Amino acid sequence: MKGRIFGLHAARSVLEHGPERVIRAWLDNQRADQKIMNLRNQLATLNIPTQEVERKHLNLLAGSFRHQGIVLEVRLPEVRDERDLEARLTDGEKLWFLVLDQVQDPHNLGACLRTCDAVGINGVIVPKDRSCGLTPVVCKTASGAAETVPLYRVTNLARTLGQLKEAGFWIVGAESRGEKLVFEADLTGPLVLVLGGEGQGLRRLTRESCDFLVRLPMRGAVASLNLSVAAGVLLYESLRQRDYNPSGGRR
Repeated sequence: MKGRIFGLHAARSVLEHGPERVIRAWLDNQRADQKIMNLRNQLATLNIPTQEVERKHLNLLAGSFRHQGIVLEVRLPEVRDERDLEARLTDGEKLWFLVLDQVQDPHNLGACLRTCDAVGINGVIVPKDRSCGLTPVVCKTASGAAETVPLYRVTNLARTLGQLKEAGFWIVGAESRGEKLVFEADLTGPLVLVLGGEGQGLRRLTRESCDFLVRLPMRGAVASLNLSVAAGVLLYESLRQRDYNPSGGRR
């Protein structure tokens, strides 16, 4: 599947992590600053076809004026499946994953991928039905993380969670009715953090697949956080525990 990504950071990332996926490039013919010059040189070194065009043409190609002078046509990153996930589990590492149950907003998925890259998580798992995949908007929002964080799309999420549980993972769901605060839970060890989709939260079968549920403290007037913000809090709390809780073990 092909798509267009734009922006300096997104372009640098794909050229670093997946230059073979870049089909062609368009550059602002009025920009000659060092950042664009570096990208011009990199594109030339990689023998990627490049066209110098006016800014208004880049606006049309990107569907936005926020392209920062570069648009790339790329083959979008590979989406993986259950077989790839099963193969990953045999590596013997203390893995952790983020599950997003029917998240449909590409900006939310892209933001979650970006945070997952920042904390070093091993992958994001989504169901095939009613979930966003790797679109150009996701890749742009992820700012390069779509190239570094594997996305697994599975046919039956509840079954996949059951298989992960059998493989030794703790399945921890996030919900406003969670029985304990996230700061009271042990988020170390082989771990799967599960968040529900925008507005609807966790589906029943997904909730029932979790070992326990956690909640975030909400002391103000609003009832909930944006999904990607909530994911960031959970992921960084887990990272804090994994890096600074040497005793490990289940609490």
